[in-house]
Amino acid sequence: MTSDSQPRYPDIEIYLAKAPIEALDEWLGAAIGAEPLAPAGKGQWRTRGHHDGVEVPVLLVEKTADGFASLWFDSPATSWENDAACARSAATHLSCEVRCSLGSWHPGDDPDRFLQLLPDGSEAEIDWPDSRR
Repeated sequence: MTSDSQPRYPDIEIYLAKAPIEALDEWLGAAIGAEPLAPAGKGQWRTRGHHDGVEVPVLLVEKTADGFASLWFDSPATSWENDAACARSAATHLSCEVRCSLGSWHPGDDPDRFLQLLPDGSEAEIDWPDSRR
C-alpha cells in the first residue's frame, strides 16, 4: 500500500520504456504472486497473480505507445492504490522510465497529460500525445 490519498482504482495501467520479461516476472511474482508471463499473441504476454485472495489478470502489450509497453492489471485488488503507486514501484524495481495517467480520467480532462517516473525517483508531469495511438 502507498500513502497516496487517492481512492483505489478499478484497474491499473502503466507504460514501460523497457519490458524485460525476466525482470517483469520477478517483480510481478514478488508483488502479486504472479506466475511467469506467457506468450498470448504477437507482442502480447499474460499472467495471473493474486492479492488478498483475489485473482489479478495481467496483460503486457509491447510497443503500444511511442515504443512503450503497456502493462495492465485488470483488477482493483493489487498491491497499489492507483497507477502512480504502481509506476513508482515499477520504475524502482525494473530500473526504467515508467509513465502513467495523472489520475482517473474524467470528461474534459486532457488525455495527453501523464506522469513520468524515472528510476532515480524523479517525477514530472509531461505531455505525451503519442500515448493514444
